[in-house]
Amino acid sequence: MLFHEIYGSYYDATAAILRRAVAGTLTDRALTELVQQQAFSESLLSIPLGLKGEKWRLLRRDLTTPIQQPSAMPLTLLQRRWLKALLLDPRIRLFDPDTSGLEDVEPLFTPDMFVYFDRYGDGDDYADPDYIRRFGTVLRALREGRDLYVRFETGQGREEALVVTPQRLEYSEKDDRFRLVTSGHRREWVVNLGRLTECAPAEGERRVESRPAQRRSLTFELTDARNALERVLLHFSHLEKQTERLDDTHYRVTLRYDPQDETEMVIRLLSFGPVVKVTAPAHFIDLMRRRIERQMRLAANLPGTDPGEGVQS
Repeated sequence: MLFHEIYGSYYDATAAILRRAVAGTLTDRALTELVQQQAFSESLLSIPLGLKGEKWRLLRRDLTTPIQQPSAMPLTLLQRRWLKALLLDPRIRLFDPDTSGLEDVEPLFTPDMFVYFDRYGDGDDYADPDYIRRFGTVLRALREGRDLYVRFETGQGREEALVVTPQRLEYSEKDDRFRLVTSGHRREWVVNLGRLTECAPAEGERRVESRPAQRRSLTFELTDARNALERVLLHFSHLEKQTERLDDTHYRVTLRYDPQDETEMVIRLLSFGPVVKVTAPAHFIDLMRRRIERQMRLAANLPGTDPGEGVQS
């Protein structure tokens, strides 16, 4: 195991309770809330009883503690090596994380050890100094609640220059790109950060009126073969979803997604093969059908290739 059990939820909850007890601010209500927030529902049956009972002897009846110093749980060498490996990712470095204490730690793995076979090769250039500077400007605007002046090239080749209100950053795993979702000028704008040519804080404190993000829904039925349910739910874990069990092996899943990601959603659902069957809406089913037909036409043009080989609808 990468992380030892003493760093799990039960120990975190107990440590938080004891820190409050050392500070002299622990109450019965606070004890219950800390367990609910940091552990699991069934923990209410064990942690308070263990702390206040004779078993652990960590709390007195008046909720004071014989412990005089708050507990400290330093990271193990393996955990620090894992964190160092994560911080080598150029996407994480864009957020300027604190790396103190890891200077002399050897990473557990390095980015060059991974080969991505399901990702486009023309993603954002995370090492470009101009890209890093613009990303930092966007990040500060989001954190400080400031408007931005942006100049960018649209996918149709037009140049736009706008004052917008940043709403959130999104990352597309398939495209390997960051996108800024903004509102302003009576619509929502989604801007690829790689297309930004200019980005600066807008003058003044004016905020553009926010508009709710537009989302589309699709529904598919899933056959839980080869651990498909877990794989699908994990793959779409970042999306709002509703899952309904139909029987022991079949489920109905409804996803809500950004309309600009529609082509990507088609590709991602097709990658699961026959265990996934889209049932609505009709236009999404038509997109999938056309995608399969296109793949079959491409396969037919390859010399020595069976048009139906490897294609399942």
